[in-house]
Amino acid sequence: MEKLSVVIICYNEEKNIGRCIDSVKKIADEILILDSNSTDQTVAIAESKGAIVKQEPFKGFIEKKNKAVELAANDFVLSLDADESLDPALSDSIARVKENFTSRAYRMNRCSNYCGKFIRHGSWYPDTKIRLFDRRIARWGGTNPHDKIVLQDNIPVVHLKGDILHYSYHTISEHVTQNNKLSTLAAESLFANGKKTSLLNILVRPGWAFFRSYIIRAGFLDGLFGLVIAKQISQMTFLKHIKLYLLHKSAK
Repeated sequence: MEKLSVVIICYNEEKNIGRCIDSVKKIADEILILDSNSTDQTVAIAESKGAIVKQEPFKGFIEKKNKAVELAANDFVLSLDADESLDPALSDSIARVKENFTSRAYRMNRCSNYCGKFIRHGSWYPDTKIRLFDRRIARWGGTNPHDKIVLQDNIPVVHLKGDILHYSYHTISEHVTQNNKLSTLAAESLFANGKKTSLLNILVRPGWAFFRSYIIRAGFLDGLFGLVIAKQISQMTFLKHIKLYLLHKSAK
């Protein structure tokens, strides 16, 4: 049986880290936490549950996740954020494939909990992610903060039954604050990579983002929070494009 390392990045996640670790104990041969000098009880909780804790200053989500994978003791890795955990069905699925890995990459759905409600429609679900992989053929890439696993060519990916449970925002205020932060990171990353936008994108893309999430992806089936999430996705899209536009304007 191949051994499996679970790697978790975190910063000030005392509310979440215990749940995350507990959910992977059944399938993990190693639990490695890469922390960014948390000032709360994150590290103490993680160590009390038997996790190995390493420290590194935050340099970006992609950079931090790649470092965590690099530090793992085993080649097969399950990568999680501290505010995520495995539901029982996904834990069982991983336990079964771990007996004999027939693929080098596995994807799974992610279901977000928003203000106490699990969201199962709209742009947030099924939110399929590759999170279990052989690190020899995979690496975190994408554009901060929208990271993703990039595989070598022609690597087949197997879908696993069950969900990653993502405990996203406890309040709408948290969501608004994070939208502002993440839109800045996204605009700066796009700017650094030479990407541009236009006034047309600023006008059109937020509306399309709302329509896609709320109507096409049936976000309305999640009730009030489906509406709130679609509006916040639209706002995030607007902020990202206007900030990118202003960065280019300032550079001129």
